[in-house]
Amino acid sequence: MTNADLEALEQAGLIDAAKRQEIAAFLAARAAAPQSPVAAPAPRFDLTHVLWYAGALIIIAAMGIFTTDAFNRMGGWALTACGVVYGVALLALGDNFWFRRNLRIPGGLLVAAAVSMVPMIIYGVQEALGLWKVAEGGPGQYQSFYAYINASWVYMEAGTVLAALAAMARYRFPFILLIAAVALWFMSMDLAMWYTATPDSYSDFETRRIVSLWFGLVMIAAAWAFDVLKGRLPDMMFWIHIFGILAFWAGMTMHDGANEFQKFLYCLINLGLIAFSLFIDRRIYAVFGGMGVATYLGYLASDVFKDMLGFSFALSAIGLAIIFLGIWLHKNRARLASTLNAALPAALQSLRPADVR
Repeated sequence: MTNADLEALEQAGLIDAAKRQEIAAFLAARAAAPQSPVAAPAPRFDLTHVLWYAGALIIIAAMGIFTTDAFNRMGGWALTACGVVYGVALLALGDNFWFRRNLRIPGGLLVAAAVSMVPMIIYGVQEALGLWKVAEGGPGQYQSFYAYINASWVYMEAGTVLAALAAMARYRFPFILLIAAVALWFMSMDLAMWYTATPDSYSDFETRRIVSLWFGLVMIAAAWAFDVLKGRLPDMMFWIHIFGILAFWAGMTMHDGANEFQKFLYCLINLGLIAFSLFIDRRIYAVFGGMGVATYLGYLASDVFKDMLGFSFALSAIGLAIIFLGIWLHKNRARLASTLNAALPAALQSLRPADVR
């Protein structure tokens, strides 16, 4: 807003001279205040954004998950050189897009892909110098990093987390935090194997499940805390909320041998996720909560009430009611949020992100 705009407002009688001076002083103070770091726009999944993310994920997968045996036969120093060349090239291109072309989403994705080269670089150095003896033994080929748990991967994971944090200091792009979160998730399971390793460690699914569940809870808590405390900072926790609920929900859902009460408790927790979604205004929790409730209802249909003809009709009616409830919530979300704010005590209101209070 310029001085000419303020003058026009005064001449139209919308503000007086004193109010005009007050607004001018406010705008001047705001312009002089230090600005928060520039972040990428919030993720949007139209065709352009899908292509950007798909391209970055293909690069990350090609140089990690889908490396071949021939790739591993290059040797340690060749792997290191390959990782460095790829990483530097991706980083340079991403930096150019971010700062010179103002293409922050493709630029940030290229930086994230550069960070994902760090495990290859560290693996190559360890392989070339024979450093596995100071780890927990040779973990096998590089491509196994994404498929198997082994305590020797911890150094690669720690390096990836540090590289992601360093990148975040320059590029405020939330997807980079997802790379760090995946590395931390791997690290949590590899450290668990470090301290509980047995001859049957690779088939110890229950330990992995429990670690994943608790790791997801920690990620959710950290993302929630950031949302509450961030103030004017941009939303940086989009991917951490997604990854946190995925790890937690998968760990909870894959529990085998639960009794009837535990399965009912599972349904209640998923209903709680739907309520939590409204509380912090993150729809992803409602998505997973809804899938969990559907999973429990599917169990009831296939096991508990399989011989009751009316159960399928009753379940269809419940599904239809849920659809209409979703429509009603969509139309009245703002009013419900306002009512929720008025009804909640101050202590609970303080646990909601500032932009949804």
